[in-house]
Amino acid sequence: MKKVAILQSNYIPWKGYFDMIAAVDEFILYDDMQFTKNDWRNRNLIKTPQGIQWLSIPVGQNINRRIRDVTMDSKWQPIHWKTLTQNYRRASCFREVAELLEPLYLELSFNNLSQANRRFIEAICSYLSIQTTISNSWDYHLKEGKTERLTDICMQTGGTEYISGPAAKDYVNEKIFADMGIKLTWFDYAGYPEYPQLWGEFTHGVTILDLLFNCGKDSPRYMKYVQ
Repeated sequence: MKKVAILQSNYIPWKGYFDMIAAVDEFILYDDMQFTKNDWRNRNLIKTPQGIQWLSIPVGQNINRRIRDVTMDSKWQPIHWKTLTQNYRRASCFREVAELLEPLYLELSFNNLSQANRRFIEAICSYLSIQTTISNSWDYHLKEGKTERLTDICMQTGGTEYISGPAAKDYVNEKIFADMGIKLTWFDYAGYPEYPQLWGEFTHGVTILDLLFNCGKDSPRYMKYVQ
């Protein structure tokens, strides 16, 4: 049995994204898809004393690009690190997690969104001891058809079970998975416990960095598939 998930890369995603990675044997970054503006590809939410705030990578106005073709300069990196430092330096595990993140923001230079997203995702997986294989969609042949493409990638990987986020129910044809002999499982994001969090009312839907800064190596206690 091999479990596979296929999902667009996100910038410093929320904890549910990493639970999905941990729940499968191979996680494929689906960055051959169209870039979508005002989405999670280049931004995420943090908590501040003034409330929830977007942390966004500037990528220009052109949305007629695949995610893998989105370029940017590296001027955003020190700005983002300064913002994270200002809002999380009081968190219990800030110093420990800063050792992981600060080099990514201040020592490396990214000019491609897919590259940046993958590097952050891999660093966080390493911190959480997630051993899942991460690959890119362009490592595989991509055929036409939304569901057909997903099932074909699964077949190429030797996957026997496909794990999908619930939002895909709007377009995934379950019969095609059944006809190909691939089990289709819908991932459940409900039921997360609250954890110690700065700045007022608890909020689940923020970047996983919020959890890491506040809980450090205890973060898996507040997740589902990360051990």
